[in-house]
Amino acid sequence: MKTDSSAGGKATGAGRPRDPRIDAAILAATADLLVEIGYSNVTMAAVAERAGTTKTALYRRWSSKAELVHEAAFPVTPTAIQSPPGDIAADLRAMIEVTRDVFLSPVVRAALPGLIADMSANADLTGRIGARFTDLFAAVRARLQDAVERGEVRESVDPDRLVSLVGGATLLALLQTPDALASPSWVDSTTDILLRGVVAGA
Repeated sequence: MKTDSSAGGKATGAGRPRDPRIDAAILAATADLLVEIGYSNVTMAAVAERAGTTKTALYRRWSSKAELVHEAAFPVTPTAIQSPPGDIAADLRAMIEVTRDVFLSPVVRAALPGLIADMSANADLTGRIGARFTDLFAAVRARLQDAVERGEVRESVDPDRLVSLVGGATLLALLQTPDALASPSWVDSTTDILLRGVVAGA
């Protein structure tokens, strides 16, 4: 998949244009602190101090710690499937592999437990963060539709549910068996299960 940057949950408003150097410094400081001290210990004040700016500057850009951490952990979001069209198995493996690689990032591993907890308590936040992946969902829908038209995939397959299965399987493996997740065999076996199911002869 290729990726593209996204504004995510950044707060915007009237006034002078933002300095991208401050944005970059804030995101880098957040990522460093996540790895060093963990999600629960990261504060907006600590990020501002590390970035050499102010809490006010942070809140002009991100309305909450969770939104800031999400963008620091996921600075770019997948927008397209890079494998050549015409092979749903290759498409599915590419989805699983890129998701696995993102989740194995030290910053993502440090951010996820606390970020999930905050998102579960705030439906609006979950919606705003999820909106960053709109282009990815569109790419999956397009590939699945092509596969349906070729007769490779059942028309009833829900692309959003497929994305959830890939993300959920990867997250659970990250929490339970991170060493296995890092192996190419994990990608291969997960692809095989999602592609072929579990019924003999399917």
